[in-house]
Amino acid sequence: MFKKMLRSYDYAFIIAVLLLCCFGLVMVYSSSMVVAVSVYGKASDFFYQKQKIFLILSVVVFFIFAFFPYKVYAHKRFQMTVMLGVIGSLILILIFGHAANNAQSWFRIGPIAVQPAEFAKLGVIMYMAAMLARKQQYINEVKKSITKPVGMLVIIIFLIMMQPDYGSAMIIIAIAMTIIFSSGLSFKTIAKLSLLGLIMIGIILGILQITGNMDLLLSKGRLSRFTGFMHPFDDVQHSGYQLVNSFIAIAQGGMKGLGLGHSIQKTGYLPEPHTDFISAIISEELGTVGVCIFLFLLFFIVAKGLRIAQRCPDAFGSLLAIGISSMIGIQTVINLGAAIGLLPITGVTLPFISYGGSSLILLMLSVGVLANISMVSNMKRKYAADIASLKNN
Repeated sequence: MFKKMLRSYDYAFIIAVLLLCCFGLVMVYSSSMVVAVSVYGKASDFFYQKQKIFLILSVVVFFIFAFFPYKVYAHKRFQMTVMLGVIGSLILILIFGHAANNAQSWFRIGPIAVQPAEFAKLGVIMYMAAMLARKQQYINEVKKSITKPVGMLVIIIFLIMMQPDYGSAMIIIAIAMTIIFSSGLSFKTIAKLSLLGLIMIGIILGILQITGNMDLLLSKGRLSRFTGFMHPFDDVQHSGYQLVNSFIAIAQGGMKGLGLGHSIQKTGYLPEPHTDFISAIISEELGTVGVCIFLFLLFFIVAKGLRIAQRCPDAFGSLLAIGISSMIGIQTVINLGAAIGLLPITGVTLPFISYGGSSLILLMLSVGVLANISMVSNMKRKYAADIASLKNN
């Protein structure tokens, strides 16, 4: 049985994930060596050593969840436990959380920082997939199928916005919408939900305007980031500083790059070179060629995930795979969009590559689940093929 399981894994998928993680580890070292010394007063390999530990832990997590049967996540008791854990941690972080970069998004446990919003992403994916899979018989009856999961989603988004962490909130909303629209809804139901969503946004904005609380959305910091996104060269030293220096890094890299470790922008010009803007440093050091390599690996992983969803024989596994694949794809688009000025800067990291333990462990856990869905689906197809062959003989 164990040998059959091993033969059923998609090793091209697993190798792509591990290659991307190793590439990310190298780029974390290259992009953070100057910042570690000049900003944090640590050794040049400080972030590299921490990321190496995170990577080892995340690989262990990956293989645990690659063998753990994914159908357990569909059980009602498991779903209730996950949702209570997610909501509880998001409430506790508003009380006891560690504030950094104008957001109270972290639990600090000694030298370790944990970001609950990262794990809320997978919690929402599992919950939405399980709820919608159970309601396939009446999926187009909105009150029966959509109301409860959307209500839970609203609570989670509200708690994340309170931190505030708009990047994570935006990603979770996009993932949830992807799962909902992939669950078998008719075009008519999708149109109704879209119209209802627009009406609700209008009502919320109207209430904020009437009560004089529009500043909750349009604070000085958020307006500054939006101005920097729309007109970065109007205020190069302040609101447009990050984006302009990202442009410079990308322009200096050209096709082949300046060479690994030879970035100029990471030497104090570009803030967060090892997290939010690591893609700009990759472009500067490895050029368009280097960017294309990691984009190919990311695209391959997302495409494999969607293929796994397509071939999965049950609705829960299929929606779960779609949710995980969309999480990786959406996060990639938002990070790269911010680096090249197509989207506002929201602090979203580049999957598998940016520095960060919570993000890496969550991603490796998620692709471990994908690997298990793939393995189970392959075993079922092989079993069905063997039965058909015996019948024919």
